[in-house]
Amino acid sequence: MILHSTFLFIGTTEVMFILFIVVMVFGADKIPDIARGMGKGMRTLRDATNDLKSEITKTAEKNGINTTEHTKAFTDEVQKVKDELEETIGSVKRKL
Repeated sequence: MILHSTFLFIGTTEVMFILFIVVMVFGADKIPDIARGMGKGMRTLRDATNDLKSEITKTAEKNGINTTEHTKAFTDEVQKVKDELEETIGSVKRKL
């Protein structure tokens, strides 16, 4: 039995092919610089997201809004969607 890992609906073979194309286009010596730049960009995005979350939380607390109640409701809705999606994907996988 062959196991294939997937990441965002991309299998191992596709990831290897993409990496091969990246090496061919940019060259092996440029890949660390590209990865470093992507890491810095992701860190900047994460920091900006955390700043935005803290500002929203501060503003909500200042205005007397209970964020835990809204967060729980949002989390419950997201879980429902995930469960429905998993159920749909499971039936599609079974048919294949």
